[in-house]
Amino acid sequence: MTAYIALAVVVVIVIWAIALYNRLRTHKNQVENAFAQIDVQLKRRHDLIPNLVEVARGYLAHEAATLEAVLKARSQAQGAAAAVRAAPQSASAMGALAAAEGVLGGSLGRLMVVAESYPELKADASMQSLSEEITSTENRLGFARQAYNDQALEFNDAAAQFPDLIVARLLGFAPAPMLASTQSDEERAAPRVKF
Repeated sequence: MTAYIALAVVVVIVIWAIALYNRLRTHKNQVENAFAQIDVQLKRRHDLIPNLVEVARGYLAHEAATLEAVLKARSQAQGAAAAVRAAPQSASAMGALAAAEGVLGGSLGRLMVVAESYPELKADASMQSLSEEITSTENRLGFARQAYNDQALEFNDAAAQFPDLIVARLLGFAPAPMLASTQSDEERAAPRVKF
């Protein structure tokens, strides 16, 4: 009789651990899917940039340093995105991605400011179309980043609560890193209006 009770307790504990593992795995899959959505938008952004630079190159011949800075920042951002794809649980890789995307955003911003100084470039249909595509992609990135962070927070909360914490630690579920905004404080600040 005691053996049956002990066996029943062991079976209940095993079923409980399997259920917790499955729940944590579901949350982890949702985090990975959310990052995949960010990755799609990053690839789109990275693919648009050479076209934007090529259109601007014809008008901004003496702004070669600005154009090269954008391409260099794009290359670094692509490398950082590849590092996150290879190690999605790495907080340092996620931080490097945020930093690289911040540099890319800054260099793109400088390119757009320079482009504003050239009415012919500003009026170019290709430049307008690419600018709109990049703006749209930036908006999609913001939404994807928020969705990722929501999923990461949900997973981290689940993995940090008792009794899930026990299963998470035993089975090596590392916390999902949060993805910070790639915009600087100045870019996020509301514009000031003075009269």
